[in-house]
Amino acid sequence: MPSRRPVGPAILAACALLAVHSTAVAQAPRSPLFHDAHFHLTNYVQEGTDIRDYLKIMGDKIGRSTLFGIPLQQTWSYQNSGDQGPTYYLSSDAPLYYYSFTDAFIAMTYRSLPTAERARFDPMITGFNPADMYAADHIRRVLRTFPGVFSGIGEFTIHKEFVSSKVAGETASLTNPALDSVLSLAGQAGLVVILHNDLDVPFAKTGQSPAFLGQIKALFRRHPDTRIVWAHVGMGRVVHPPTTGGSTSGERPPAMLQIVQDILEDPGLAHVSFDISWDEVAKYVVATPQTLRNAATVINRYPDRFLFGTDNVAPADQRTHLAVYQMYQPLWDALTPEASAKVRTGNYERLFDEARVRVRAWEKANAR
Repeated sequence: MPSRRPVGPAILAACALLAVHSTAVAQAPRSPLFHDAHFHLTNYVQEGTDIRDYLKIMGDKIGRSTLFGIPLQQTWSYQNSGDQGPTYYLSSDAPLYYYSFTDAFIAMTYRSLPTAERARFDPMITGFNPADMYAADHIRRVLRTFPGVFSGIGEFTIHKEFVSSKVAGETASLTNPALDSVLSLAGQAGLVVILHNDLDVPFAKTGQSPAFLGQIKALFRRHPDTRIVWAHVGMGRVVHPPTTGGSTSGERPPAMLQIVQDILEDPGLAHVSFDISWDEVAKYVVATPQTLRNAATVINRYPDRFLFGTDNVAPADQRTHLAVYQMYQPLWDALTPEASAKVRTGNYERLFDEARVRVRAWEKANAR
């Protein structure tokens, strides 16, 4: 009788990944418009859409979705806004503070669903302060307290227009070792990282290199084993795409297209992807025939490195929830069928299916 050869770890991992993918596919619509790689169930005062209502909003249009709150809570300062409680960070001058209970809320909300419906969601850990050296301990504690729930961390913020200056306590930084410890843990545990960091300061002067480009590329290089998604391609409400021509090695600061291409072509940054979530980003992409052509050219060339998400916060109905996707219709039309499918669904499945397997293995190995 022939001896049986032992099954290697790579084969076991591949089988586990196939099982995860098959379960998720079985529960999601067969041909959704997209999977949502960037979705906030709750807002800046931790209120939002009931998870069952969100499933109805997803319907057969959205297959799978990330699931996260917002890690910052807007303070209701009576001296600042009186009886009018603010619900958004621009509605008050009062500070923001980190609200760690958001992770427990997201976990319990996810667990309240039947198993079949859970397969459509990938919850994310957000309730940590990236300027705190204990932040990585918070993430470990969440994984051990809620095993089988989370697939990644984020969206969390380092530099963000009008937000960073309002956060109580120490300001987060791309050079803070606390952030490095968070990304190192994410790499070890297999967590997908969705990181918001504006490329530049608000209302930056033209003709200058983006303020945070060098720092964020250095951060990415320090963590080659971590799957990182740079949210919004570094854009913001008033942080516009640089338009000055040139390359990063030339005298003139690089234009947005060159910045993105430099990252995509760098072998040391192959673990970095971009999400094109948010209507503020969509308006830049479809602004002119040239901006649309630029975006389509780079995505068609590197289709594995982009994900779509809505960046919606607590949507009320499907019509408004699909608005960002519809803004991008000119882009979908300009992409090859293969690139379009990868951006809308394929890259999500690849990243998050892998994360589910790796994080579950880490939880098992590090259970209390």
